[in-house]
Amino acid sequence: MRVVAVYSDYVCPFCFLAEGRLRHAAAERGLALDWRPFELRPEPTPTLRPEDDYLPRVWRESVYPLAASLGVTIKLPSVSPQPHSRLAFEGFQHAKAHGLADEYNHAVFAAFFQEDQDIGKPEVLTTIAAAVGLDAASFRSDLDRGVYAAVHRQCLEDAAAEGIRSVPTVVSGRHHLAGLPHDDDLAVLLDETA
Repeated sequence: MRVVAVYSDYVCPFCFLAEGRLRHAAAERGLALDWRPFELRPEPTPTLRPEDDYLPRVWRESVYPLAASLGVTIKLPSVSPQPHSRLAFEGFQHAKAHGLADEYNHAVFAAFFQEDQDIGKPEVLTTIAAAVGLDAASFRSDLDRGVYAAVHRQCLEDAAAEGIRSVPTVVSGRHHLAGLPHDDDLAVLLDETA
């Protein structure tokens, strides 16, 4: 099965909006998606606050209209400031090592953008992990001990080497498609891969 890489961040609403479309388009073509981390605001960079002007304006002008056109339920999370996504991505590496990367990936997006959960908290991530079928004790132990910290750092270095600067970005071979992909552009990229 051929693989298409998708760089995303769990705090990016456009990544969540793209996730379902990407899964559907890849499945239609018999492709596998390889979800890869890209932190928009890595620690110690301050994260955004929903009570400031920026997030409500972007959501009102861009996120909510796009979500409505795609039929995706989404809401601006009230978590303030927004969480850093490093721990969630370390949890992703645990899920990937246990064959549940796609399930965990979707569940973290849904927890943040549909259930208003703070995905920066280990206890929230552990609950998500258990809900998708991972062993909660093992998952939490790996988070607490930083078992996948080096793997995550290497993924970020790989993203930088690949030239990734924004998310979502879909990569097939040497072709990059940055931003929420238009159906036609996505089809061209994936059909070249299929």
